[in-house]
Amino acid sequence: MNTLFPTLVIGAGAWGTALAIAIARNGNDVLLWGRDAEHVSEMQASSSNERYLPGLDFPTSLNVIADFGQALTLTKHVLISVPSTAFSAMLNDMKPLIDDDLPVSWATKGLTPETGQFLYDTAIEILGDTHPLAVISGPSFAAEVAKNLPTAITIAARDETFSAALASAMHSPTLRAYTTTDVLGVQLGGTVKNVMAIGAGIADGLGYGANTRAALITRGMSEILRLATSLGAQTETLFGLSGIGDLILTCTDDQSRNRRLGLAIGRGLTVEQAVAEVGKTVEGMHAAREVMMRAQQAGIEMPIVEQVCKILFEGYDPRKAVQELLSRDQKSETHTIEVSKN
Repeated sequence: MNTLFPTLVIGAGAWGTALAIAIARNGNDVLLWGRDAEHVSEMQASSSNERYLPGLDFPTSLNVIADFGQALTLTKHVLISVPSTAFSAMLNDMKPLIDDDLPVSWATKGLTPETGQFLYDTAIEILGDTHPLAVISGPSFAAEVAKNLPTAITIAARDETFSAALASAMHSPTLRAYTTTDVLGVQLGGTVKNVMAIGAGIADGLGYGANTRAALITRGMSEILRLATSLGAQTETLFGLSGIGDLILTCTDDQSRNRRLGLAIGRGLTVEQAVAEVGKTVEGMHAAREVMMRAQQAGIEMPIVEQVCKILFEGYDPRKAVQELLSRDQKSETHTIEVSKN
């Protein structure tokens, strides 16, 4: 049997559960753990996750486990799917309970709060450099993966043996898993696209139409490329599934929580009211400040991210933010793929 099994998926939200289902659907043994004891009991009783993915029964090789410590002693691979704000705490909880060579992957998108550190670097800082590590990303909504609809994802790892094993575990006729060693590029694409999706949602909520959305996505991609180039990520990665693919997905489909948050703000709700309406974690809101901080540190202009931050955290009027974007100096489009210094 593949040495990655049983796999323990930490985080019983929609995405963690969907990944657990996808891996188990391939006949692999999977354990699923969540922090909410009542929710865990509900899933054990129904063999499904009615809170987040109603009406979808778990494969027989997927078992829900309540004891965190026991789960870590049974697993050969941990896959983390928790919000970025809980990522560091989860690693600290795991560290004293796992072997030094246990493979760890995550489907969390974002940066470490306050520091703006990429999660891969945070994982090494907390766990040490002896664990094989991988990032799972790409254009994918949890419900569609769980329903077995055709999807493609990216697995990024510096240890190519680990990424190949993880891709093999997940790959199926409806789930194509591609691998790359560009850990930085995959993380960057998966983080910044959430901020851009909030901006796209705001524009649509204001009623600005398809032309505006297309322009915002394209200019947003230029901003991502500028930051990626400055940090040393591979441009090819950002033109792939985990870059432009994920950007298009989250900016255009209302399954995206980030887009829905923007839509609500564009319709006139306050940020607090919009967050309450979405009702679940909106990663782009947590990432926006950290992305802006990384851009400023690198001397990179990211005007869309800047305006999204003003709207989210400074009470800025969305229409005024759009006008500021439109009133920027005219320039040649081709210059925007180069690194632009303030």
